[in-house]
Amino acid sequence: MTESTDHPMSGLWQPTQLQAMYYGPSSVKKHLFSHLPSDSSKAFIITGSSLATKTSLIGQVESLLGSKHHAGTFASIGHHAPITQLDEAVESVLKDASIDTLISIGGGSPIDSAKVISHRSHEKQGRYLYHISIPTTLSAAECTLIGGYTNVKGTKVSVAHPRLIPQVILYDSSFAKETPQKLWLSTGIRSLDHAVELMYYPTASEAPTKQLCLTAISQLFEYLPKCKKEPENEDYITRLQLASFTSLFGLGLNLKGSLGLSHTLGYALGSPYNIPHGMTSCLTLPSVVRLKADNPEAAEQLARILPFTDQQRSGHDRKDAIRVGDAIDELLKTLGLDATLKDFNVDEDQIAKISKMATNSEQGELFDKVVSLIRSKL
Repeated sequence: MTESTDHPMSGLWQPTQLQAMYYGPSSVKKHLFSHLPSDSSKAFIITGSSLATKTSLIGQVESLLGSKHHAGTFASIGHHAPITQLDEAVESVLKDASIDTLISIGGGSPIDSAKVISHRSHEKQGRYLYHISIPTTLSAAECTLIGGYTNVKGTKVSVAHPRLIPQVILYDSSFAKETPQKLWLSTGIRSLDHAVELMYYPTASEAPTKQLCLTAISQLFEYLPKCKKEPENEDYITRLQLASFTSLFGLGLNLKGSLGLSHTLGYALGSPYNIPHGMTSCLTLPSVVRLKADNPEAAEQLARILPFTDQQRSGHDRKDAIRVGDAIDELLKTLGLDATLKDFNVDEDQIAKISKMATNSEQGELFDKVVSLIRSKL
């Protein structure tokens, strides 16, 4: 994998297999049917119980597909995609050889689950499945080649392949309106986490990756507070969906390990302590930004973010990077998303375990800094 450099400026960008991205009210109704891979396609829906039982969205999609194209629905994917539920979904899909399409509806867990099912299909049947994603949160899972799930030990693991990225994304504001506000806003911070950590990611190209990330950051800072005040405003919803897309799509195939420390901390906190990834980003991102400000190369990139939070740069990268972390803290307070680990029943006796998982070590400078970071969030 080619790493990008800033002095001199050089790098590589590689596009994904995404074929179409639609956005706006009723995009599902307008475009779902026309993007099935063939006239005889059979599609299987992957979603969670809340959308299936508390909204009419899944029924709407089933009706659009009709008996000709709807092969079934699995509506039991839980937070962090537990392996038991995922295995059941895999069995339901693979027993019907006519199924060539997966439609994921929901947040990161159903979307990632569809990727894992496609991966299993390739392992067992030699073919990846066509994937249409209908996101209802701002997690941006639809933009990556990684499918994460929780194994029997309660640890987040993943599969990855360029063929796992959805071919079609349908951002429909009428679907997103059904998402509870706290989940919607906190996954917006997850998108912010993507965009911020990509600024110092080794293989993130200047164009389009970092330039798109700066745009995403600006939009998230502007429209998350507006959407909190007017949660039914579909223009705000759509702008946030596009900001979410922009926060991660630009990475393309330039993936080389976890995005950054905030993300690895999120994995250490998410599945083991049942904390949604939107909230893990709320807990970790501001502190990680301030920690990264001590690294001159990271600070140079983080300082570029400051004008996109509606502040002026001072010319001192470290100070400006710290101000970016502070700006994220203020955004969290505005959104009512400032939280502590104690809110999720994580106590001091878990600090060493979390730090080890996040740093893959039990000592050293980074380990000690992460211990301090976690302790500050209790």
